[in-house]
Amino acid sequence: MSGLRLFNTLTRRVEPFGALHPPRVTLYVCGPTVWNYAHVGNFRTFLFGDVLRRYLEYAGFQVFFLMNLTDVDDRIIKAAHAANTTIRQLTDRYTQAFFEDRDFLRIRPADVYPRATDYIGPMVALVQRLLDRKLAYVGDDRSVYFAVRAFPTYGRLSRLDTRELKAGARVASDEYAKEEAQDFALWKAASPADEAVGAAWDAPFGRGRPGWHLECSAMALEEIGWRFGIRTLDIHAGGKDLVFPHHENEIAQSEGATGEPFARVWLHAEFLTVSGSKMSKRFGNILTARDLREEGVDPAAFRLLALQTHYRKELNYADDALGAAVEGGRRLGEFRRRLAGVAGGSPPGLLPPEGERLARDFSAALDDDLNTPEGVAALFTFAKAANRALDEGAWSAPAAAAGLTQLDRILGVLDVLPQGGEADPGLAQWVEGLLAERQAARQARDFARADAIRKQLAGRGIELEDTPSGPRWRVGRAP
Repeated sequence: MSGLRLFNTLTRRVEPFGALHPPRVTLYVCGPTVWNYAHVGNFRTFLFGDVLRRYLEYAGFQVFFLMNLTDVDDRIIKAAHAANTTIRQLTDRYTQAFFEDRDFLRIRPADVYPRATDYIGPMVALVQRLLDRKLAYVGDDRSVYFAVRAFPTYGRLSRLDTRELKAGARVASDEYAKEEAQDFALWKAASPADEAVGAAWDAPFGRGRPGWHLECSAMALEEIGWRFGIRTLDIHAGGKDLVFPHHENEIAQSEGATGEPFARVWLHAEFLTVSGSKMSKRFGNILTARDLREEGVDPAAFRLLALQTHYRKELNYADDALGAAVEGGRRLGEFRRRLAGVAGGSPPGLLPPEGERLARDFSAALDDDLNTPEGVAALFTFAKAANRALDEGAWSAPAAAAGLTQLDRILGVLDVLPQGGEADPGLAQWVEGLLAERQAARQARDFARADAIRKQLAGRGIELEDTPSGPRWRVGRAP
């Protein structure tokens, strides 16, 4: 079905991808911890997951896409205390903010967004299963810990040498360094602080709350289990910083409970850096999606900036790089609008050699471990050749426009797409028709008619901008 090859962190090799139960692909991407606004470093990973999902669908797979929402962990509890509120009230706010930012950056919604606090039952059952199998134990602090040494293959994802582990040592915090690898908390005994913000639940092994690592395992297994009767994901993805301890611990507790592989392919996106430093709240160099929006940055420009660096290489965010992406997006937008406004040449169904080459080169690039920089380069090469051919009246603009739209359904870098999802081809045709009528009205100095068309477009949520190279439009929010 596909020539797609992906770098599997588990094997450290680029491998041909095949679904466990084709054509269905189960894809799980670790989502945000909704204690604050997600920064653009987080969204670099979410954008990678978005393009991966789009390309899998382009290749003919039926993708079931899950992204979790972590709404209980150490940071959330601390933030809820500081705000004198409950974890639910706090996380509801930031969950909504995440969805708004996701839509702004044209990331298609996942099929399911499981919230950790809605899956306490499956988490309790998973912990009990590990206790029954002697892979977990209740510590003297009444918390339940995973017994790392009882799981012989622990460390194979992160290539951790388990001979260095200190027997019987435990760690209760959600995040820790590789050299601190020890038995990790599956279930944390309830404290007064937990109770105060609504972060405690009853369980046979004691009242408490789930550890961060437990949450993803339980939610993923629950969703694919009841929907498809399986216990193995096709692809599990996330940021590079999650390899250890988070994903290593997910593998241990999931496979320890089921006896089956938790995921067949593990994919990890590199960091987004600012002046060479990883973007994080710890370093105080945070830039959020809403910062981009307030600064008037076109979401297509951020997507183009991210996609011009391979997902396994660090992306350095800088104003000049963003400026270059803005200019590149402008050129592509002008090209698309030219295609929409130029009539025939060859028959509409005939794709010129340049278009056939684009489809071939684009697919070859993305098949090669989702090499979006090569895919974007093929797009610019096509635009240059197509503009030259259009100047000479050599071939069909409608055919080229159709091919361009098809590929942009994967990249999402052209303004034909709305903020929240795929553009309706009928809507695009309607808008372009009205824009042509508006241009004619302006040339005839019928400004009343031109203004009426602008209002008509605004009524459908179409935001219009007049530029020296012609009108630009995008789908915003209908009034």
